[in-house]
Amino acid sequence: MCIECYIDENRITPLLNPIECLQNHTQYICGTCGRCICIEHDPKRGLQWWNFPFKSLEIAKMYLRTADYSMKKSCDIYKIQSENGRCSYKIFASDEDLQLYMKKNKGKFCKEMQPIFAVAEYKEYANTQMRKLTTDEIQKYMSER
Repeated sequence: MCIECYIDENRITPLLNPIECLQNHTQYICGTCGRCICIEHDPKRGLQWWNFPFKSLEIAKMYLRTADYSMKKSCDIYKIQSENGRCSYKIFASDEDLQLYMKKNKGKFCKEMQPIFAVAEYKEYANTQMRKLTTDEIQKYMSER
């Protein structure tokens, strides 16, 4: 597992419309393994991608580092369930953020109110970059997937 971005597969992201994302969105470029992780804001909601619910713990882990970097602290992943039985995984920067989310979303609950995945402490890494990729970098990244 990469010590910086917590994933074994260094070319697994972006997941949806990868070429479009790499061409048009700002990427967190892992200084350790080189994995690109979208850190762009959703223009309609003004949120970064890590703020949204994920279908699986594995997908949430792929975006956890962008949350940590954005908040400059270690964030946690929680399993959220809805009344209809649907499960999702959300990243929160603090227990208070989780509590606030639960108050606003009455039909959802977090059984244990404990993170399902957490990293002990936030660290900065020397070679990390935050930028859009060049055409050559996109082609190379996609060819390595």
